[in-house]
Amino acid sequence: MLKNISIFNTIFNDAPQPWQIGFQDSAAPAFTGIVELHNTIFFYLIITCVGVFWILGSVMYYYNSQNSPIVHKYLNHGTLIELIWTITPALILIVIAFPSFRLLYLLDEVTSPTITIKVVGHQWYWSYEYSDYVNENGNSVEFDSYMIPESDLELGQLRLLDVDNKMVIPVDCHIRLIVTGIHSALIYFNIII
Repeated sequence: MLKNISIFNTIFNDAPQPWQIGFQDSAAPAFTGIVELHNTIFFYLIITCVGVFWILGSVMYYYNSQNSPIVHKYLNHGTLIELIWTITPALILIVIAFPSFRLLYLLDEVTSPTITIKVVGHQWYWSYEYSDYVNENGNSVEFDSYMIPESDLELGQLRLLDVDNKMVIPVDCHIRLIVTGIHSALIYFNIII
């Protein structure tokens, strides 16, 4: 009887784990589809790289100066190989395009959102703007969110992920996020539901 190994059954939806390779666990079916598309494309990438490096190694081994001392420009010319390396990438792109278009159409929602939030990622902080709501001055609700310094973290808070002013959104609503990033490679949202 097989023992239940907890490493394969553990789900970490909140934060990355040390030395983690790959994506975090999905919390939505859409992200599961994105991860599956990534894995599919990565499979074709590995197969393509193995094929290219095998052909490159074969050419370097069989057509070096010791194995093939006489070189003539028409001696190693072949129409078949040119057809193969022209048609094969086109077929690979077609095979990748079908799941990509399928996912694109599945992710396309026609519903009108309940809330639209504009998110600007600055170099070391994030700015949020709830454009559907206004304050007493008639301006839209805006606030900045800064990462909590490592020295101020409390027990249970995550380094470089917890912020002082978290974005709060309602449950079971369609939300549109308009995201721009200025000097930021990754924008991480801390969402309290």
